Amino acid sequence: MASRAARIGGAGYFSPAPPRLFAHRGLAIDAPENTLLAFAKALALGVTHLETDVHASADGLAIVSHDPDLIRLTGRSSTIADLTSAELARIDLGDGQTLMTLAAALDAFPNAMFNIDIKVAAAAAPAAAAIRAANAEHRVLVGSFRNSRRRAAVRLLPGVATSASSGAVLLATWAAAIGLRVITRAVLRSVDAVQIPERILGVRSTSPRVLRAFHAAGVEVHIWTINDAATMERLLDAGVDGIMTDRADIGIEVFERRSQR
Repeated sequence: MASRAARIGGAGYFSPAPPRLFAHRGLAIDAPENTLLAFAKALALGVTHLETDVHASADGLAIVSHDPDLIRLTGRSSTIADLTSAELARIDLGDGQTLMTLAAALDAFPNAMFNIDIKVAAAAAPAAAAIRAANAEHRVLVGSFRNSRRRAAVRLLPGVATSASSGAVLLATWAAAIGLRVITRAVLRSVDAVQIPERILGVRSTSPRVLRAFHAAGVEVHIWTINDAATMERLLDAGVDGIMTDRADIGIEVFERRSQR
């Protein structure tokens, strides 16, 4: 079954066929996470999909950042929402990198696919605006832990690829595990992917039964966050469609090795 995005014309994100490797916050081994340098390092390896997150600045722009504040990365207590995009751009993250707007990331890497997690409600409209301005609807997937944030962005981006939020993932996985495919299909009817850990409240999301139900519902299955080659191999053998990893360098080696078999 074709994904929702493929059926309504937004297939670019899902082309070519899986499996897919997602560089989680770029490749942040020798670069600060979620920066131009981290993204460039991942893309230089041959990765096509970048996973990232967005918050909203004080002046209402979508800012690429996982955390709502600067404590972990800089030791500063300020939040993203406290500062303007210009102020954030002056904060040194190391290696000459700073916090950037989503618009800047989309512009810097016009051929990359972006997997965008909307972290706060205030970031939904700015993220959508940045995506529209870059004409990037065909090369992004928009998701969020909370469905209200996801829907707020998706409503502004007709046809954009999207992934299930946490409540839908939990219900769909449990329904799949006990064989209620009709419920799984109904819950996932408006999304294109489930992006999940290997286990959800004790249920194995990559069991043959669950994967078959997800695929029958027309969605791809992307597993996070996997950083070792053996687990990547096992999951790909099981039939998952994508791996999200902090170690795109390891992931590329696994994917290349498998493509040569």
